[in-house]
Amino acid sequence: MSRTPWWDGGVNFACQPDCGACCDQPGGVVFLSRTDIQRLAARAGMEEMAWIRRDCTTSLNGRLVLRSRPSDGICIYLDGDKRCSVYADRPQQCEAFPWWSENLKSMRAWRKIRQTCPGIDAPDALRVEGDVIRLHVARDLESGRGVRLPLPSQET
Repeated sequence: MSRTPWWDGGVNFACQPDCGACCDQPGGVVFLSRTDIQRLAARAGMEEMAWIRRDCTTSLNGRLVLRSRPSDGICIYLDGDKRCSVYADRPQQCEAFPWWSENLKSMRAWRKIRQTCPGIDAPDALRVEGDVIRLHVARDLESGRGVRLPLPSQET
């Protein structure tokens, strides 16, 4: 018998304007799904491999991740106003925040992330229901599995 997660009844959250707290962590790693690569390359008007060479690097185990700025280790897509320059097409892992399994594993973990995320229980927060949270968790897990080169469409 499985237990119902503590967040199943929903959680109050609204991404806050000009916050960027989830994106401006030096050394943060954004794993990419296959659809992330397709979407971001198309947004840039580039072939996938050209976009990968420009905007990606690999993790220690070979998964493609977004490149960080060499100057400060922060995401290349976070601009000076702490806004995501690709927000409408941002990677699934980014869109899923704060609904990462590591943040939802316990109330203690949730309280810890709430200290750095002003959108959780913000005055303008909306109720995000458990079924929506589950979708975000699934997308984050898909991104976490990652993509390695060669991409599936490039295999011979």
